[in-house]
Amino acid sequence: MSKFKVEVATGSDGSIAFDVPLKITKRGYRKLVQLTGPKTAERPWDTQPTALQRALSRAERWRRMLESGEATSINDLAAKEGTDFSYIARLLNLTTLAPQLVAAILDDTLPSGTTVNDLAINPPLLWSEQLNGLYAKRGK
Repeated sequence: MSKFKVEVATGSDGSIAFDVPLKITKRGYRKLVQLTGPKTAERPWDTQPTALQRALSRAERWRRMLESGEATSINDLAAKEGTDFSYIARLLNLTTLAPQLVAAILDDTLPSGTTVNDLAINPPLLWSEQLNGLYAKRGK
């Protein structure tokens, strides 16, 4: 059962016209058609990932490339990706974050103002220290 009201009109010549409430938005170089109406649910693919989410996904992809042998070292990975060694080394630290922090990154519920560098540069080894340090620094 549809939540949207679609109006159908029949012309005198036998043609049929549909009136569907929708909105066309521009996202980058493409156009996105969204249904409008009562209680339109936000779809997960309509939102852009945050910088932290993108950094975490890159770090996980690079970790899998290193573990699978697709890249033999961080230097090799940097050459393949066309980026700096230190950037990759810094982001790979995100793969050692506490599961609660990873979930908070994915849910976008970290304290406001938390940056990639806050999490990626020399994170504590113990997960409890990571959590305590981040939330103590942010005042939560």
